[in-house]
Amino acid sequence: MRITEGDFLIPVDKPVGPTSHDVVSKARKALGMRRIGHTGTLDPFASGLLVLCAGRATRLAEYITGMDKGYEAVACLGIETDTLDLSGEVTSMNDRWRSIDSSSLEEVVLSQIGLIEQKPPQFSAKKIDGEPMYRRARRGEVIPLPAVQVTIYELEIMSVTLPFVRFSVRCSSGTYVRAIARDIGLMLGCGAHLTELRRTTIGKFRVETAISLEELANADAVSAARVEPSAGLLHIPPLSVDEAVADRLRNGQRVRIEQQGGESKALVAVTHGDNLIAIATLDAGLLRPRKVFMR
Repeated sequence: MRITEGDFLIPVDKPVGPTSHDVVSKARKALGMRRIGHTGTLDPFASGLLVLCAGRATRLAEYITGMDKGYEAVACLGIETDTLDLSGEVTSMNDRWRSIDSSSLEEVVLSQIGLIEQKPPQFSAKKIDGEPMYRRARRGEVIPLPAVQVTIYELEIMSVTLPFVRFSVRCSSGTYVRAIARDIGLMLGCGAHLTELRRTTIGKFRVETAISLEELANADAVSAARVEPSAGLLHIPPLSVDEAVADRLRNGQRVRIEQQGGESKALVAVTHGDNLIAIATLDAGLLRPRKVFMR
């Protein structure tokens, strides 16, 4: 499924230090393309998978951003910070972690699995009245943030060397791993903050297939790593149409087709041959284009 030769996705392994925007800026210079975006922010202290969209594939970013994500992380028990990670100021310390046994730790960790209510961090990219929360937090403003529902599909302790706990997590988009560490610390009665964070997966994308920032300047490496936009749409059911329907969708028209089952108002990736025509909703046989991709 192609849009054009200049429209593609490329997984990048972000190192610790740069912001996600820094990675995009470097990619624009290295690839000689202005139209590049990313599909989910990683904090500067975090490393790992960042999927970049190039050309018109940037219009697919929202569908990739919403995919489930996987991480490996390290929490330090006994110390809390205002940012919930090692970049912040220490706000409290206690040594209750010294008396924590493995069964208590595992019980608390397992209690985080499932559909939970999670309170977003004050230092986050979440916007209030159009302004990111981290800017308000840096000014000393404390804004009550309502808890939001997120899903923790898997949460596993990888190793324990107290006060450090290494764990892996697979979660829904919008989940804050820093908040998972915070809540584990609160439930243990000792507090905690995150000292390491590495994103390993975004949907079907894996960090093992990603290239480094330096390799963005290597045409062969980019060519080997780039993937078709359809790779970001594997979670959206495909729908093949004929040329007549494709033309009408390209013109932004709604089209009635024969629907064989499927969910009401389901999102579909409409194709003609190898070409992606549109992202559309299909409801009772009526195709409504949401995003159209011209020839």
